Amino acid sequence: MILKLGMTGNVDEMEGFCNEMVKEGFVGSEEALVALIDVFVKHGRVNEALRVLVTMNSGRFKPSIGVFNLLLGALVEEKRDFQDVLFVYKEMVKAAIVPTTDTLNYLMEALFEADRVDTALDQYRRMSKKRCFPNSRTYDVLISGLVARNRVDESINILNEMFEVKFEPSLSFYSSVIPIFCRLSKLEVGMKLFKMMKASILSPDSYVYEVLVLCLCDHLRLHDAINVVEEMTSGGLTPSDDILVHIINCFCKLGNFDEATKFLEDKHVLSSHPHNALLGGYCDVGNFLAAKVLFANMLERNIADTVSWNILIRWLSENVRINKALEFLCRMIVSSYVPDSATYSAVVVGKCRLHKYKDALDLFHHACAKSWVLDCSSYAELVECLSRSGMIQAAEVFHYMSNYRCALQSSSFIMLIKGLCETGNVDRAIRLLPSAYYSGTSCSTAMYNTIMLGLSESGKVNDLLVVLSRMLVEGCTLDGETYCTLIESMIAVGRTEDCIVFFNLMASEGLSPDSETLSNLLSCLGKHSQLHKILLAIDRLALDREMLDSAMYNVLVNGLWKEGHKTEACRLLDTMLEKGWVPDATTHGLLMGSIVREDAECKLVTYEDIDLQDRISSILAEGLGET
Repeated sequence: MILKLGMTGNVDEMEGFCNEMVKEGFVGSEEALVALIDVFVKHGRVNEALRVLVTMNSGRFKPSIGVFNLLLGALVEEKRDFQDVLFVYKEMVKAAIVPTTDTLNYLMEALFEADRVDTALDQYRRMSKKRCFPNSRTYDVLISGLVARNRVDESINILNEMFEVKFEPSLSFYSSVIPIFCRLSKLEVGMKLFKMMKASILSPDSYVYEVLVLCLCDHLRLHDAINVVEEMTSGGLTPSDDILVHIINCFCKLGNFDEATKFLEDKHVLSSHPHNALLGGYCDVGNFLAAKVLFANMLERNIADTVSWNILIRWLSENVRINKALEFLCRMIVSSYVPDSATYSAVVVGKCRLHKYKDALDLFHHACAKSWVLDCSSYAELVECLSRSGMIQAAEVFHYMSNYRCALQSSSFIMLIKGLCETGNVDRAIRLLPSAYYSGTSCSTAMYNTIMLGLSESGKVNDLLVVLSRMLVEGCTLDGETYCTLIESMIAVGRTEDCIVFFNLMASEGLSPDSETLSNLLSCLGKHSQLHKILLAIDRLALDREMLDSAMYNVLVNGLWKEGHKTEACRLLDTMLEKGWVPDATTHGLLMGSIVREDAECKLVTYEDIDLQDRISSILAEGLGET
């Protein structure tokens, strides 16, 4: 009855019956409650199992360490919150149960999952104080947890500690840890563990062999990789196609094509994948003649498949030999091989590179009718081809590929957006942004600049600011082109305060506008008597770069003088004269008029003080005469 209540989620009633059992002390109650915990855990009812544990612990029963470990293991496996794990551990301490190595392993695994790495390492260091000693699972938990949190060096330190104490790990440890270090490209560590594994007379499985061969091939240690394959074969394991492909790819990277062919022959390989790897290798180095010979041999031995045909058609298409590619396509169909999306992808590339955009678009529509998805590079070629031709169907292609989360490379996306904006379809360009986000296509600053320029030219200033907000939210960096577009747009609608804000921000980030934008800005602010608000930014530009020409200096000097900032105007005039530039007529006239006024004022002061000055002169003369 208690089991039925727990399995149906009636936890409170279940707990009530459990308390009655503990209170009455029925014979076999303890064994029955332990059995309940076991059944609940096996059926994924961990919450119910925890209720039973609490009931046992609050009574006169004392659950064994095995019961606690069972619950801890279930919580860790389900990746439950660390507080749940801690709760069970506290119940264990309350019951005065001494932890085992398995207990601490579960605790450390939960700590890693909660990103409490240092606490987990502290538990590892204190294991001996609890009379526990690390086992294979301990080292596996530590190394896996550290690597997952990018603390690789510390994981290697733990491994070295294991080596120092001459601990002999289990098969499961090797099967877990060797792939970890191979994926990290730590080949020497992986090989050392592999040799230890063989010395312990433990047999690696196919997966360990595969990751080791891949790592060796990535390091171009072909001889060692072949030895591992030989060892695998002698151990009764058949190398998978993936392992053979790694070997062939390594042969190709080293340019050892003849040796690759001999390897396949010696191993009596009859599967398509390794042969296709060699076929692709020949094409990658442009040796199409050798690829044709190999392909003919594959056809004769009935090894070729659709992928084999596609490799050749793709190479021909990419190298603008579309007629030859179509010839191979015809032979492919006649030979009863069915073209697939990769075949269409290849031909689309060929058509695009011959600028036959209408043919390429027709192929795209045929693929859409079959609900096929072309590869990303083919979509990029098609989008670029259509964008260069001014065809808005490029947007249709991008929208379709985005629905399948196929990302477009940044340069191709910029070309698409630019093509739409230049043809007056800036709104359509903006509507593509959600598709870009959905597909994972990068929205660069250059792309946003293109849209903002289109909006600016269309006079849609408010929409431009919305796009600016989106840029900032997405963390895009504003560059000089961004600021120039913003400033020019604000000038066009007379928003001088916004012009000032953007220009000052631009200067503070060490960016400078182009000369046309700067000239327009100075003219605009001069008309509104607000040049003094950008003085600091102007000083920064004048110091860092030769940005200001004589015409700009004249605008600044004239404007600042009129705005009442005569000191700053004179300072800029001095700089202007130092550069050998002559003020224009307006500035010159303004300054001369000011000098005349100042001279008149000076003469008045002179007449009033002449007697005083004479007296001072006499006193000075007498004093000097006496000396």
